[in-house]
Amino acid sequence: MNFLSLRTVQTTVFQTLQNNVIRSAPESLNIIQARCYAARKGTRDRKKKAKVKVEIQKVGFIPHNQRNREQFLASRPKLKFDDSQMRDPVDDVFVCKYYKWVVYQFQEAVKAHKETHHPEMYNRPDTDLHVTVELNMEGEKKTRLLDNFTRTVAIPHRFDQGQIPSVAAFAKTPEIQKLAVDAGAQLVGGVDMIKKIQMGELNLNDFKYIVAHPEILPEMVVLRGLLKKRFPSPKSGSLDVNLGSAVEKFLYGIHYTAAKDEYEKDYGSVQTVIGSLNMDPKQLEENFAALIRDVYTMKPKRSGSFITRCLLWTPYSSEKLKVNHEVFIESDASSKQSTVDEDEEVEERVTL
Repeated sequence: MNFLSLRTVQTTVFQTLQNNVIRSAPESLNIIQARCYAARKGTRDRKKKAKVKVEIQKVGFIPHNQRNREQFLASRPKLKFDDSQMRDPVDDVFVCKYYKWVVYQFQEAVKAHKETHHPEMYNRPDTDLHVTVELNMEGEKKTRLLDNFTRTVAIPHRFDQGQIPSVAAFAKTPEIQKLAVDAGAQLVGGVDMIKKIQMGELNLNDFKYIVAHPEILPEMVVLRGLLKKRFPSPKSGSLDVNLGSAVEKFLYGIHYTAAKDEYEKDYGSVQTVIGSLNMDPKQLEENFAALIRDVYTMKPKRSGSFITRCLLWTPYSSEKLKVNHEVFIESDASSKQSTVDEDEEVEERVTL
């Protein structure tokens, strides 16, 4: 037997023995390759430096309206409306999103709603007429925004608003107290009524609005902690020399709230009712003018518009009509300017 044949026999026998050992070994047996020499120089140091300690940052509670805010705002249509860059419609029929909104005069918009709510169509001729007043809530500084505000405005033409709120009136003299009673106040009194409230015999929480005459204000200071925000003040119109008019305003006026959007803080809106469709359009226009002028008194001292858009709508129709509100603001501003000019002329005559 030569050397080559012997080498072949040895290889065959070795492979046979190796295969038998592997087959008879348990499945959990792992063959690990081991090296008896050290790793390359600097390898361990480099791995240690690569192990950076992970610091767990504690995140406080995030309100639900702030979670994924950027992603939500990116997909949400903006509420601040500006169609100044769009084209004017050239026909009676057009796609609204590509053109400017048609601006109606107030009485034209009312007549349009009356036609759609006629008994032969929606059959809701006496439904309430709603108005949405959109506001730019930017303050004197861009970083500061206006707070939400709630006000009550007296209207020249009353309408049914459902339940009449309860009003308590304070005055010193019986003559002024009688004016409040004639106006419809549910509770009227003077210093004696203040003492009863202090002793707990009367509860002012049963009354939604509190009005007072300026003469009794020093005696009412003891009730400031009890009334808190409801304490009479000239700003809210609850402290007035003409107590009867103040009572009527809170009984039959329009109560509205200007609220900022939850996400777009510089956008605010007022939603309220100014009357019913069965009223005369001129009466509705006068109520609308009173509301717009009262809202405009809250404008901050800055340039730019405060009231951006006014929409008329009803609960039974999705149609919203944009009305021209600037005519009522301009007329109010011009009347105030004429009053100031007259006062200046009177002062000049007095000095002469």
